[in-house]
Amino acid sequence: MTDLTELDLPADKTLMIVDDDTPFRTRLERAMASRGFEITAAVGTVSEAMKIARNTPPAFAVVDLRLEDGDGLDVVRVLHESRDDCRAVMLTGYGNIATAVAAVKSGAIDYLAKPADADDVVKALLAQPDTKPEPPENPMSADRVRWEHIQRVFELCNHNVSETARRLNMHRRTLQRILAKRAPR
Repeated sequence: MTDLTELDLPADKTLMIVDDDTPFRTRLERAMASRGFEITAAVGTVSEAMKIARNTPPAFAVVDLRLEDGDGLDVVRVLHESRDDCRAVMLTGYGNIATAVAAVKSGAIDYLAKPADADDVVKALLAQPDTKPEPPENPMSADRVRWEHIQRVFELCNHNVSETARRLNMHRRTLQRILAKRAPR
């Protein structure tokens, strides 16, 4: 494992962080600044991020997939239109293969599940294009992956418990018990 305190950063160390989870965004901002990145923007909305991406595109970006006012994929597209060498990493709490493929097609270089460790984000941002990434130090548990999938389907069904249960081939009461619990670690 490489020592991330002695990073070999390029001359342009500008980084934009786009996430609507303010505590997570603040922690990530501090962690990335301590690793030598120059935080140019830490924003929580698609509209604000797209303005910055058009006017002063950074060399690096960490973008949440789902934001309150839209889709982080749009931010990544605008970043690459404005600056084709921008290295963007997509973060999400709702990981699945379809969104990972969409993120890469939009121009993201990697796709990480939240809560992502700052070291994993740095490794993804600085990885060489032809190398395989190392497996994560702390991947999501199977219970957490299941819970995330159920939450995503529930959201896509507009929070309709009966429709979600039908699509998941699950009894409605079982689904209600799962939804009433906190997310597993």
